[in-house]
Amino acid sequence: MFGPARDEAAPLVGRVQEQRLLTSLLDEVGDRGQVLVLRGEPGIGKSRLLSVAAQTARDRAMTVLTATGVQSEAHLPFAGLHQMFRPVRRRAVELPAIQRSALDAAFGLTHDVAPEHYRIAMASLDLVSEVAGDAPLLLIVEDAHWLDPPTADVLAFVARRIESDPVLLLVAARDGYPSALADAGLPEHRLSGLDDATAATLLDAVAPDLPRTARNRVLREAAGNPLALLELPAVAGEPDDEPSVAGGLPLTERLERAFAARVSDLPDTTRLVLLVAALSDKDAVGEILQAAGTLAGASLDLDAAEPAADAGIADLDLRTLRFRHPLIRSAVAQSASLADRRRVHQALAEVLEDQDRRVWHRAALLTGAHEDVAGELEAAGARARQRGAGAVAVTAMRRAAELGEPASRTRRLLAAAGLAVELGRPDVVAPLMRAVRQLDLGQLDRARATWVEETAVTRPLGDAGRFASLISAAERAGAAGDRDLQVDLLWLLASRAWWVDPGTDARRLLIDAAARLGDANAEDPRIFAVHAYADPLGHAAGVLERLTSAARAERLDTDAARFFGPAALVVGAFDLGNDFLAAAIDGLRTEGRLGHLPRLLVLHANMAARLCDWDVAIPAAEEARRLAEELAEPQWSAAADTVIALVAAMRGDDQEADRLATEAELVAEPVGANITMAFAQFGRTLAALAAGRHADAYASAARVFDPADSAHHPVISSWLIADLADAARQIDEQTAARARVAQVEAMAGERPGTWIALSLRHARALVADPAEAGERFEEALATDLARWPFQRARIQLAYGQWLRRDRRVAESRAVLRAARDTFDGLGCAPWGEQARRELRASGERSRRRLPEARDQLTAQELQIAQLAAQGLSNREIGRRLYLSHRTISTHLYRVFPKLGITSRGELAAALAPVVAGADAPGGQRRRT
Repeated sequence: MFGPARDEAAPLVGRVQEQRLLTSLLDEVGDRGQVLVLRGEPGIGKSRLLSVAAQTARDRAMTVLTATGVQSEAHLPFAGLHQMFRPVRRRAVELPAIQRSALDAAFGLTHDVAPEHYRIAMASLDLVSEVAGDAPLLLIVEDAHWLDPPTADVLAFVARRIESDPVLLLVAARDGYPSALADAGLPEHRLSGLDDATAATLLDAVAPDLPRTARNRVLREAAGNPLALLELPAVAGEPDDEPSVAGGLPLTERLERAFAARVSDLPDTTRLVLLVAALSDKDAVGEILQAAGTLAGASLDLDAAEPAADAGIADLDLRTLRFRHPLIRSAVAQSASLADRRRVHQALAEVLEDQDRRVWHRAALLTGAHEDVAGELEAAGARARQRGAGAVAVTAMRRAAELGEPASRTRRLLAAAGLAVELGRPDVVAPLMRAVRQLDLGQLDRARATWVEETAVTRPLGDAGRFASLISAAERAGAAGDRDLQVDLLWLLASRAWWVDPGTDARRLLIDAAARLGDANAEDPRIFAVHAYADPLGHAAGVLERLTSAARAERLDTDAARFFGPAALVVGAFDLGNDFLAAAIDGLRTEGRLGHLPRLLVLHANMAARLCDWDVAIPAAEEARRLAEELAEPQWSAAADTVIALVAAMRGDDQEADRLATEAELVAEPVGANITMAFAQFGRTLAALAAGRHADAYASAARVFDPADSAHHPVISSWLIADLADAARQIDEQTAARARVAQVEAMAGERPGTWIALSLRHARALVADPAEAGERFEEALATDLARWPFQRARIQLAYGQWLRRDRRVAESRAVLRAARDTFDGLGCAPWGEQARRELRASGERSRRRLPEARDQLTAQELQIAQLAAQGLSNREIGRRLYLSHRTISTHLYRVFPKLGITSRGELAAALAPVVAGADAPGGQRRRT
C-alpha cells in the first residue's frame, strides 16, 4: 500500500495534470522506456499518485516491482535492490554466470566473488530487461532519499539505459535530501500544494463538521498539503477561540505530532511493537514481535499489532509490518525517550541472527569507547566493501572510529576517508580529514593523510615549495616501509604535472624524485609511467624503446596496459599507445571497472584521431563524454570535447570544432587545466587552416607556446609546431615560425618522441629556404608514414603546392593526387578540396568526393555496428557498452536503412572504408 488509510480513502483532487502525465507515460511504455522523478515535501501526494499508477499498471497486466527507502536500512548494502528484485529473483538464472554471481555477491548469498559495482549494475539492467520481455514493467521507488547508497547508484545506472525497453521507472523523493538516484539528472516533476479552492474541498470532504475557526487554521497551516489537510483536523481542537499551539512549527513536525497523537491512543503493547518496528531495519513482523516480546517479558503475536492496522497506522500481514507513511515511523521514533530507544536497539541485537544487522543495532545510540563493537563494525564495513557497497563501508568505518580506542582511531578514519575518495565524495572526505589532522600522527600516517587529501580534490600543484613538500611525503612513506604509497604519490604528482604544468623548478624536483624511485625499466609499470610523465622530452628515447619491446611481447594485463598506454601518449607514440589502451579498455570492461574508463577512452580517442582511425576515435570520444557526464567528471567531459573538436576540424566541420573547443575551455580555464586548454587549440587551429583562416590558425597555435597564456604547455606546444608553421607561411610569419622550430628542436633533443619527430620534419619543410625546401619535403615523406595518413597527405599537399609554385607543375600533380585521394578516403572534405584546387591550377580536373553511407551514422551507432560486424550478439554488445540488449537492437534497426542493407551479414562490407579512385576508368571507387 502507498500512503495512510485516510489518504487512500480520501478523494484524489487537484492532481488532474499529474494523473494525465503518469497515464501518458504508461501509454507509451510499449514504445520506449522512460523515467520520472516526483519531487515535493512530505505529504504532498507523491505516494498517492504512485499508488494510482501502480494500480493502473496492474490493471493493464504490467509487472510492478517496488522498493521503499527506509532511513534505518541505509547501512544495509543493496537492501533496496533486494526488496525490488525479490519477486523476480528466480529470473536471475537466465543471466550469464558472471552476472548471477555479481547479484549473489551483492545480496550476500556468496563470498566467492568480489563484486564490481558496475557488474552488479549491468546484471540489474539485464534482469530488468529480461522481466520486461514478458510484459511491460513498472518500477516504483518510494522515498528515494532514504535508499541505501549502493541501490541508489545501481538504479541510477539502470534509469539512464532503459530507453529502448518497455520499462517505466517512477521515483518519489523528498525535497532537501541528497540522493544518487533522485539527483541523477533524470526528468522531474515537482508537486506543489493544492490551490485554496481545492484544499477547501478536500478538507470539507474529510472533516465536514470542523468548526470554522479550526477549519481556517487547518487551511492556513496545511498550505495546500493534502496529508496535512487529512491529519491536522484531528488535533485542531474544537473551541473557536483555541490558539494554534503548533502554528510556529514546520509542517513536517506538526504532522509528526498529529501522527504521534494518533499512536498515543493505542494500547501500550501495540505502541511498544510500533517503536520496535520504527527502529528496525527490516519490516519482518516475526523479528519485530520477538524483540518487542523480549522487552515486554512475554511472547507476543499478531494480535499485539492489530490495533495499529485498524487505526490505519500500519499495514500488517503474516510476514510484514509496514508503516503507512514514513512520517508515522518518524513520529513514533521521535516521541520515544532516548532510554527506550536504546532498550529497543539492544533487544533487536539480541534476536537478530545476521551479524551485520546485529552490530548496527548494538552501535546505535552508544557513546564512549566500545572497542568490541568498533571491531565488529569494522568487520561489517569490510564485508560491505566486498559486496560493492563502498558508501556503507565508509559509514561503518567512521562509526568504528568514533567508538573504538584512541590507538585505532587514525587508522580507521584514514581508511574511511580513502574509501570516500574512491567513491568520489570529497564532501565526506573533508570532515574525516579534519578529524585526522587533530590527532597525533606518525610519519607514515602523515603521508597517508597527504595521499587522501591530494586524491580527494584535484587542485593546482602550486610552486616548487609545495611540490617539494609532496615529494617529501612520498619519500617518507617509502622510508617507513610503504613502497606502494610512495609510488602512488609520485604517480599522482607526475600525472598532475602533465595536466597542469608546474613550472621548470618543480618539474626538476619531480625528475630527481623519479630517479631516486628506481630504474624506469622496473617491473612495476607505475614506476615506468612516473619516469615518462616526469620528463616526456628527456626520457622519450628510453620510453619508446621499452614500449616497442612491450608491444612485441604477449598481451599485457589490464593494469600494466593502463600505465603503458598513457606513457606512450606523453612521448607521442600514438601508434603504440593506441594498442595498449585498446587492451586496457577491453580489460576494464570485462572486469566491470567503469570508473576508470572516461580517462582512458579520452586518451585512446586522442591517439586514434591522430592515426585517423575514426572507427575508434569518434565512438571512444563520445562514450568518454557520456560516461564522464554520468560520473560527474566535467574535466574528462571537456577533454572528450577537445577530441571531438579535433576530428570535426579534420573532417571539415569548422563551426562544430570551434563550438566544442569553446565549451572545453569554459570548463578547463577556471580550474587551471592548461592541458585541456592546449588540446582545445588543436581543433581550433586545424579548423581555421581547413577554412583558410590562417591568421586565426596561427593565433590559436601560438597560444600553446606562450608561457603567459592559459593554454601554454611545454610538451604539447611541440606537437603543434607543424600547424603553426603551416599557418605562418600563409601570413608572412615564417621568421617567427623558424624561431619556434628551433626552440622545439632544442627542447626535444636528438631523439624526440614519435609525434614530435614527425611534426618537426613537416615544419622544417614548411619554413625552409626555397633552395632547401624540396629536399626537406622529400626527407619528411621518406619516413614511414603508413600509420599517419592525414599527416602524410598534408605534407604531400604542401609539397605539391610548393612544386607548382616552383613551376614544376607536372611533378606536383602526382603528390597532389595522392593527397586528394587520401583526404577523400579519410572523409576530410575541406582538405581534399584544397588538393583539388591545386590540381585545377595545375591544369588537371578531378571529381568531387561523394559522402559515404557510413558518414550518416552517429558515434554510438557506428560503435554498435562495428561490434555487430565482428559477430557479437546484441547481448554481448550491450554488456560491452553497458547498455541493454534492446537498446542495441533499436540502434541496429536505425543503422540498417542508413547503410542500405537488410542483414547483419552485410555490415562488414557496408562499413569498410572506400578507397578513392576518382581518376580511375569510369570514376569508380572500391571498398577495401
